[in-house]
Amino acid sequence: MKQKREFLSGNEAVAYGVKLCRPHVIAAYPITPQTTVVERLSEMVESGALKCEYLHVESEYSALSALMGASAVGARTFTATSSQGLLYMAECLHYASGGRFPIVMMNANRSLALPWNIYGDQRDSLSLLDCGWIQAYAEDATESLDLVIQAFKIAEDKRVSTPFMINLDGFVLTHTYESVPIPSQEDVDAFLPTFSTTNKMDLDNPVSIGFSSTPNDNMEFKYIQHKAMLDAKDVIKEVSVEFEKIFKRDYGALIDKYKTEDADIVLITIGSITSTVRIIVDELRSKGEKVGLCKIRYMRPFPHEDISSLNTKVIGVLEKDISFGYEGTVFTNVNSAFARAEKSPKLINFIAGLGGRSITKYDIYGMFDTLKESKNGKKIEQVQFVNLRVPV
Repeated sequence: MKQKREFLSGNEAVAYGVKLCRPHVIAAYPITPQTTVVERLSEMVESGALKCEYLHVESEYSALSALMGASAVGARTFTATSSQGLLYMAECLHYASGGRFPIVMMNANRSLALPWNIYGDQRDSLSLLDCGWIQAYAEDATESLDLVIQAFKIAEDKRVSTPFMINLDGFVLTHTYESVPIPSQEDVDAFLPTFSTTNKMDLDNPVSIGFSSTPNDNMEFKYIQHKAMLDAKDVIKEVSVEFEKIFKRDYGALIDKYKTEDADIVLITIGSITSTVRIIVDELRSKGEKVGLCKIRYMRPFPHEDISSLNTKVIGVLEKDISFGYEGTVFTNVNSAFARAEKSPKLINFIAGLGGRSITKYDIYGMFDTLKESKNGKKIEQVQFVNLRVPV
């Protein structure tokens, strides 16, 4: 295993990961805070370091439309977007998943308008969980790069053939620099096979792509699509094991449990806030408190079996999202996982970080205090907004 280290932002780490995967076509439309991903890739193409077709299109809708066309002739493809740009793609997201095109896309998580806001929360991607794309959330820049490499292998697996969205917290991760180990091209080539698919236009073996269906058969197409997403769980686990063998980094596949074995209280997270929570868990553990952390790495396919296996008394779900009029979307999914289980812990939903508001370590200490009170029998409101000022 050969690796070098570079001082990179999360966006740049994604660009390096894409380069190592040798895509045939990149379609780019810049939007804050995603822009430096496609900027770095354009520089790589211009210098000759990356040999591929680079399309600077006029909108996010066009970017994904172009990649569907490229994928339909058997090309490995990549794009990146954020926030309103992801919503502008919404129609194409369903086309891409229904067409079984294994496009890989990075999304820089950013709040949605109105009010207009360029800072990071996760409402953009979580609002599109039902669009048929695999969704993974990175904790740091190294995982961002590694997810890109794994994403192509998972999406292109014939058991899956499903597009893949990699989510990075806007600014907190996209623009923060850290030391990132970069795998060698030789190791990535050994890990990631050349893209090959039968789901393409072929003059020698004609197939129908992008067709209409009737009520007589539409449901069967959707079931096949659903089954592929479920099958992706096994593929994700296989790829995670193979990745760890070659690159010596283990992310725990669908979720990552941290000190949960004997924990009475567990906090569930997604994305970059996980790193801060892990530090707080260590600090509380040093004081004798039995607390743990569970990072959800994949929101689709949702790891309900792994979540419901958490044997603890109280669970908090921390997320940068709210489904207006109810609760956080991550919390809804976690609740559903325990509804399938024989027993359920007490569950509390912490809504924090909307519009990029900081989530401090003191906020996290407060969440653990609230969970402790719930464990001790105090009745706690199930959905809580953290660090909320009195509304204007």
